Amino acid sequence: MEKTAVLLVNLGTPEAADTQSVRRYLAQFLSDRRVIDLPHWKWLPILHGIILRVRPKRSAKLYKSIWTEEGSPLILHARRQQVALQERLSETAIDVVLAMSYGRPGLGDALDQLHRQKVRRLLVLPLYPQYSSTTVGSIWDGVQRSLTGWRDVPELLFIRDYPVHPDYIAALVARVQHYVAKHGEPDRLLLSYHGIPLRYAEAGDDYPERCRLTTEQLKRRLPDLAIT
Repeated sequence: MEKTAVLLVNLGTPEAADTQSVRRYLAQFLSDRRVIDLPHWKWLPILHGIILRVRPKRSAKLYKSIWTEEGSPLILHARRQQVALQERLSETAIDVVLAMSYGRPGLGDALDQLHRQKVRRLLVLPLYPQYSSTTVGSIWDGVQRSLTGWRDVPELLFIRDYPVHPDYIAALVARVQHYVAKHGEPDRLLLSYHGIPLRYAEAGDDYPERCRLTTEQLKRRLPDLAIT
């Protein structure tokens, strides 16, 4: 039987809440052309000459305020998602692997592991419900870079996004309803999404539209709430 795997990919996190780890993480993250699209000859001197001299110490303090005994909350919850999905697939031979675009476990390392295991069918699932070139596009780039060196390229299914998937919307609705049952109905439910530069959207990144689709679905499913 051909070996099949699911690769979950999230953004990433520093390995520790200290200045050196944060600097290493930010250097990788902010060097990605999908994240900062300025020419490298212009951007890298700013990044290494100013930002990475100032921001890591300040950001490390913020990371420390949310750090847990088990490490970064992001990696902690991502591991739990990986374990939960593996349990749901326990009656199959499908492996669930976790990777991060930046930091560890690295995307390239995870794909190298799958290559050594001779995976022939690979489903890549970015853990971003709404597509953006700055997130999902970056994962696509990373997957393509790694697969370029493979002679035995696997059958590949890449999930672009799922902003209106019924199960995703149902999960959001359930969380809101749980909150309302416990705390009462709020005056207004404010939905907050990560932002991208306006010029990215004007150049074709449809992230704002994907967020709007999710918002509209929630409004339909929760008509009694004022949602913005």
